[in-house]
Amino acid sequence: MSLRSGYPVNKAMSKLRKKAHDLGNRAEFWAGLYFQLRGYRVVARRYKTRFGEIDLILKRRNTIVFLEVKARRTLEDALSSIHKGNRQRIENASMMFVAQHPELTNMNMRFDCIGLVFYRNIWPIRLVHLDNAWLLGS
Repeated sequence: MSLRSGYPVNKAMSKLRKKAHDLGNRAEFWAGLYFQLRGYRVVARRYKTRFGEIDLILKRRNTIVFLEVKARRTLEDALSSIHKGNRQRIENASMMFVAQHPELTNMNMRFDCIGLVFYRNIWPIRLVHLDNAWLLGS
C-alpha cells in the first residue's frame, strides 16, 4: 500500500484500473474507426464536463451523434451496462457541448451506443451499434 493524495492505494487495483482504461481507449479507437468508415467525422473524443463524459461526438451531414462506447466480456454485458444515471450524465454533457457550439443548435441529435467484445483485450471480435439507443429525457 502506498499513499497518494492522502488515500491508501492498492497497487493491484491500480493495475486493474489501468487495464480497464487501456481497454476503453482501444474500444473508443475502434468505435471511431467504425463510424469514420461510414462517413462520420469525429468532432470530439472523451468530452468531459462537470456533469459527465461523452466517449465520442460525431457529425455527419445534419446529425450530431453522442456515442457511448462499452467493452465487456459479452455483448449483453456491454449493452446492458448503460443505465438511467449513465444516460442522464451523457445527456447533460451533450447539452453543455451544444451550448458551447451554437452552430450545432439546429442539428439533429442522436444518442447511440456501441458494444464491443475483444479477443485477448486487443482485437475486436464482435461489435454491435445501437442507433438511437435512447431518446433525450428517457
